[in-house]
Amino acid sequence: MKIRIYIRKTLFILFIQCMTWNVFAQEEIIKEAEAAYIQEDYNKAIELYEKVLTNNGASAEIYYNLGNAYYKANKVAPTILNYERALLLDPGDADIRFNLQMARERTVEKIEPIGEFFLLKWFHAVQNMGSADSWALLGIVCFLLLIFCLLLFFFSRWIRMKKVGFYLGILCMIFVIFTNIFARNQKNEIVNHSHAIVFSPTITVKSSPDASGTDLFLLHEGTKVSIKSTLGEWKEIELEDGNIGWMPGKDVQII
Repeated sequence: MKIRIYIRKTLFILFIQCMTWNVFAQEEIIKEAEAAYIQEDYNKAIELYEKVLTNNGASAEIYYNLGNAYYKANKVAPTILNYERALLLDPGDADIRFNLQMARERTVEKIEPIGEFFLLKWFHAVQNMGSADSWALLGIVCFLLLIFCLLLFFFSRWIRMKKVGFYLGILCMIFVIFTNIFARNQKNEIVNHSHAIVFSPTITVKSSPDASGTDLFLLHEGTKVSIKSTLGEWKEIELEDGNIGWMPGKDVQII
């Protein structure tokens, strides 16, 4: 029995040491990448940040730093791709949005989005103020407040407190509904991967998923497109101005 307990303790200690070592190792790589960026060795910084993402998974901060390194290296498409990925994880970050806008100035296409109904535009603006996790957390807090308001309404002896519980409860319920909608929409954006960035210097968009299809229009690297469907090696894409066509899937990278 004592031997089993000793083995468990030993394994637990080894696990903690491995986790600690991994954290320290990643921190060292990030520091090395930051040093390379400061020394203007952008290719090395890119390599190190890519390594961190491979080892640790997605991170808004690392995507942002990687986008900065690609921007300094004058690589338009990877810059926009990584800023978009950072924004997907942290849509409320003003620095990411600003740098993304700066990167888009380097693209050839200047696409004007289709006009959006002002209420829908306002809805999206509010939704993009937070990430899926932050909206979900706020939703939980509002739900707990809703329960408190219900208790106040049903069990308080004072009419004034009942009114406070009633009206505040309605407000909390509205917040619960909208925060859950925002969290679900943000989560769907992350899971569905419905947007992509053009990586080919120039690509001709076709009318059908075939090289012999009619030429519709040209796209250049860094352009953001929506993926509508996939057929074999071809993807049906839509631009922000509503233009639709087909292009080879190898010429885009999913955000």
